Amino acid sequence: MVLQANMGRRIPSFEASEEASLRALESLMTEFFHSCTTNERQREIEELLNNFAQQTGAWRHCLFFLSNTRNEYVMMYSLTVFENLVNKMWIGVASQDKMEIRNCLPKLLLEQHKSVPYFIRNKLCKVIVDIGRQDWPMFYHDFFTNTLQLVQSPALAPLGLVMLKTTSEELACPREDLSVARKDELRKLLLDQVPMVLGLLTGILETYWDKHSVIASTPPPSPTSGESMELLGTLFQGSQFSKLLCQPMAALDNESQQLCCLVLECLAHLFSWIPLSTSITPTLLASIFHFARFGCDLRTKAKSVSLISSTSSSNGQLNAGTIPPMSNGGGRQIEGSKVDRSRLGVLAMTCVNELVSKNCVPVDFEEYLLRMFQQTFFLLQRLTRENNAHTVKSRLQELDESYLEKFTDFLCLFVSVHLRRIESSPRFPIVEFLALLFKYTFNQPTHEGYFACLDIWSVFLDFLTTKIKSRLADRESVLNRYKDALVLLLREVLNRIQFRYNQAQLEELDDDTLDDDQQTEWQKYLRQSLEVVAKVMELLPSHAFSALFPILQENLDVYLGLQQFIVTTGTNRRLNITAENDCRRLHCSLRDLSSLLQAVGRLAEHFIGEIFATRFTDALAVVERLVEVTCYGSQTSLYDLETVVPSVLKPDLIDVHAQALAALQAYSHWLAQFYSEVHSQNQSQFVNLITSAINASSPLITAKVPEKLLLSACHLMISITSTVRPVFLVTLPAVQNVFNLITAENQTRRLPPEAHLLVCRALSNMLLLPWPNLPENEQQWQTRSSNHANLLAALTRQYRMLRETVNVTPRRPEMHDLKAVIQQTLPVLRDIVDSISGESTKSRQICYQSLQESVQVSLSLFPVFIQQPDVTDEMLAFFLTLLQALRVQMGVAFTGQIIHTFLSLFTREQLTISILQEGSAGCRVVQKFLKILQVVVQEPGQAFKPFLPNILSLCMEQVYPVVAERSSPDVKAEMFELLYQILHQNWRYFFKTSILTSVQRGAPEDAMENEAQFTAAMQAFGQSFLQPDIHIFKQNLSYLESLNSKHKLYHRKLFRTSMLFHFINVLLQVLLHKSHDLLQEEITLAIYNMASVDFDAFYSAFMPEFLNGCQGVDTNQRAVLARNFKLERDLPSFTQSVQRLVNDLRYYRLCNSSLPTGTIKL
Repeated sequence: MVLQANMGRRIPSFEASEEASLRALESLMTEFFHSCTTNERQREIEELLNNFAQQTGAWRHCLFFLSNTRNEYVMMYSLTVFENLVNKMWIGVASQDKMEIRNCLPKLLLEQHKSVPYFIRNKLCKVIVDIGRQDWPMFYHDFFTNTLQLVQSPALAPLGLVMLKTTSEELACPREDLSVARKDELRKLLLDQVPMVLGLLTGILETYWDKHSVIASTPPPSPTSGESMELLGTLFQGSQFSKLLCQPMAALDNESQQLCCLVLECLAHLFSWIPLSTSITPTLLASIFHFARFGCDLRTKAKSVSLISSTSSSNGQLNAGTIPPMSNGGGRQIEGSKVDRSRLGVLAMTCVNELVSKNCVPVDFEEYLLRMFQQTFFLLQRLTRENNAHTVKSRLQELDESYLEKFTDFLCLFVSVHLRRIESSPRFPIVEFLALLFKYTFNQPTHEGYFACLDIWSVFLDFLTTKIKSRLADRESVLNRYKDALVLLLREVLNRIQFRYNQAQLEELDDDTLDDDQQTEWQKYLRQSLEVVAKVMELLPSHAFSALFPILQENLDVYLGLQQFIVTTGTNRRLNITAENDCRRLHCSLRDLSSLLQAVGRLAEHFIGEIFATRFTDALAVVERLVEVTCYGSQTSLYDLETVVPSVLKPDLIDVHAQALAALQAYSHWLAQFYSEVHSQNQSQFVNLITSAINASSPLITAKVPEKLLLSACHLMISITSTVRPVFLVTLPAVQNVFNLITAENQTRRLPPEAHLLVCRALSNMLLLPWPNLPENEQQWQTRSSNHANLLAALTRQYRMLRETVNVTPRRPEMHDLKAVIQQTLPVLRDIVDSISGESTKSRQICYQSLQESVQVSLSLFPVFIQQPDVTDEMLAFFLTLLQALRVQMGVAFTGQIIHTFLSLFTREQLTISILQEGSAGCRVVQKFLKILQVVVQEPGQAFKPFLPNILSLCMEQVYPVVAERSSPDVKAEMFELLYQILHQNWRYFFKTSILTSVQRGAPEDAMENEAQFTAAMQAFGQSFLQPDIHIFKQNLSYLESLNSKHKLYHRKLFRTSMLFHFINVLLQVLLHKSHDLLQEEITLAIYNMASVDFDAFYSAFMPEFLNGCQGVDTNQRAVLARNFKLERDLPSFTQSVQRLVNDLRYYRLCNSSLPTGTIKL
């Protein structure tokens, strides 16, 4: 052994005493962790320590170090050497040495477990368990019995429990450094021990509870002492455990608490993997619930402390971060710290949640489950009990946050996993449970807790809706059972979103910062609340409406009454409400009105379809009110008023107006149904609604209006033009005004780009979309066609004038102006085309006629701007939309001209320059170009087939070589999709006959054409599986699978004979390297589909060849791998075999790589 001390002297192995080595190691470790040590010196020390650890027999020195040092760093290092030896080199250790290690380490643990820090003790426990993982029961037969003896010994029970928990962690769910056979064996061995282990742990909990309950049998009087002695209502009366749970709490001393915490931690881990069975006895459940009560105890509130028993990090790496600094007295000081009593409650609820999270419940366990729920709801009753000393909210606020979180998790699991089992049981009072859940929900001390409870109600409402739909016969009786609870829920949720009841809490919610879902905290709060309201509305529509509409009316009256407070002096208009209290009340009322308008909009879907007629009156009342309020807002221009607190009231007024428009927009489907079903009876009523809605939105379509309001008006107009489509719309004066505004030659102030685009779409929709309820000959297509042509002529006036610049090279200032015109016009045209892509042929025909000249201009401009990627990107986006929506109208000849132009302009140099600018406009240009080619190759018929060779050539010879060795994920994804579409849509270009045809007609199998291009495409797919991009991998694997299911790709002779085994090999290697672990299932399924083409060849030819080519395993191991890969032909068995092969091959390589050179294996 050679250790280099920090002074640089050497200690030769033949002279060095163990003591001197220990001093040198202590000095090195102290130096390593010293703040002044340089990185370079740390690397030197690390290399020296690693070399020492690799020496044969290093463990003997480490055993001496562990027995004779108090230096925590040295202990941790020595244990890491042992851990490495056991997990990576055990197979090569002599049996005599193994026996010595198995004897020495447990003795060391028994001698030192009280004197060393807890993390050292835990690490030593883990090393002993790791040995058991390898050797129990064959070579280490007393491993488990020793652990159980420790648990049963009063003095050593804490140590035994740490060992037991570590055993459960490391043996029940082992990592991949074991063979599958050994993993299965360990699990079976452990399962055999489970009844005894659970019996022991039950005994400890019972003993400590009983022992300390005697002391606590006469508790001192307190304001809460009577709580546990009575039960509310009828919940679980007569339950055999109700009396048990009403016993006074045990007064545990600190040591007992720590021990019970360890027992509960053990149980929680055991429950995470053992199946539900009768081994989990009623007595054990009762004991766990005794301890769960500690979380309900107000007197236990304190900061949760992390337990001393938590197993230390066991990665064998040495780094400064893994070893806590030394404390005087090692670990005793921490060991003796007071464990918070509520921690017992948290751990007990963790045990309960592990059991409840299991969906697979054996019939003989259902009784236990019911009993568990009864016991938990006794706790829920305690949590929501009010008395003179505490309200429910103050009670919950004083409890440990972790306990509340666990309890909410339990409720969520109960409702989502088990409610369907329990709900119909006469022994489970579901309505009383909902009453308790109601109290628990609306007294949550945090927003997160409230959100979690709303989620529980959402799951319950989904369950109820599904149940009612499946039992329509007794719908009313089911609903009546829950009606009171649902109405209460609805009213309380509505109260919670209103500032008039809840201002302090709602003002706390952030309404500025967006989260990952692009919503603020306030928006999330409102959305989740409104989802619950909508779900109740689906079940109880009339109740929901009668709860919501009066409070909406109340706030609307305030808003509509503001007109009397408007004071006008010259051009100045202000709101004459100045008193602070009045401003605050107005702010609350406006915020509430905004929320209630969103609620009304969210409920729109519950007035349409089959229930349209029955709920017509309610819906009409809502829509009339919304039309009234939007007209009022636009006429009085409240958004333009000066207010006393402009930073608060002005945004409020704008928001109410915008939400009213949005709510009215939500009823566009109702208006469409009104138009088609009852329009003839109530014609004037319908015309008035639409006219008023347009009159409300059109004055807002101006650049002077705040953008939020402007966009709401635009969206309302789009919904009316695309969803309702009234025939008289275009004749309305307000609509004519908008036409004039948009088509005016000299626009003084243009609308913002998004608003301009939306208004153009709305105007185009009016002229292009077919009117409902009218035959073709009454659609007035001729007039509408000429109006649409005029509209587009006005919109493209400047753009069409650019044709004159085609043959002139513009100067830089002019180029800027030209680009501005292109980038203003093309998005609008693209949007108009996109909006009619799914419409009738006539609509698309008129659209193309109006666009024809602009399309010609675009094509002629394209070569001028080929070096300007931002302009080219815009142009290609336009052509892509054109091809997707109007290629039939454009005709084959012109489409061909477009494709020919693009193919000639995109040279290899041009493509290379663009692709290399990753993430830039250049890259986007290539993506769009490839998308356009995808549209072309998907076109049925022979029209575009002449382009196929050029497109394939561009793909494989120009794009692929540039992207093959680069990441270029976006371009790659489009290129491979193009390849897939070429193969899928043009299969006959490569294979003239189908397999079925060749069999029937006796034709030569798989007569192929263009074989070289097909092979190149397959090689590109294969190459992509060797690269790290998981998205490309997943996409391409699905493409191959699709080609196989649609065209029997894997069965084709060329693929079967020269590619199949290569693909299987690549996919197996990917599984072995764990580089794409997220796709394990997809990869295994693909391997199965490929192997199933010819299982005989797979088992007799591929597998032997694959195993012979595997590096890092010997002949015997190859034979075992081959023997364990069963000759199965069904998918589940084949999947198991593949998983076993991958696991065991990795395990053998790990073992073999860790063996000392020259090791002989038997």
